[in-house]
Amino acid sequence: MIRLLLAALAVVSLLALWLTSERSGLQRDLATAEGQVEQLQQSARLAEQAFAARDAVDQQHTEELSHARAENDRLRADVAAGGQRLFVKTACPAVPAYSGAAGVADAGAAELAADARPDYHALRDELALSRQMILGLQQYVREVCVR
Repeated sequence: MIRLLLAALAVVSLLALWLTSERSGLQRDLATAEGQVEQLQQSARLAEQAFAARDAVDQQHTEELSHARAENDRLRADVAAGGQRLFVKTACPAVPAYSGAAGVADAGAAELAADARPDYHALRDELALSRQMILGLQQYVREVCVR
């Protein structure tokens, strides 16, 4: 009977030792998993902040582009209605004096031809778009990527 009791005690001791060892291994695994979860949560927070910053940059430059296009549309409408004129900065060469000609009347400032006005407005729209894209990308790099 004592042999049986000693054998049972030995089995229980070995089982307790094995369970203690197993518990230590599981605690290490748990600590490692918790550390990985914390790293993933930190990465998710950083990604969320980067996305929020990107969205803020995009919103700002989209609004600025909308304002620039609205201003161009207003200018287009004013020119079409005759409220404003598009002038071209030019330098006209001196007209040589012709014999017998009384002279050339001053015709006023040079103005953009009517058929060139849509191209002018399209160029202004594209310039505003390009400007906002470049400024937005530069701001994104400074505020999001460099962090």
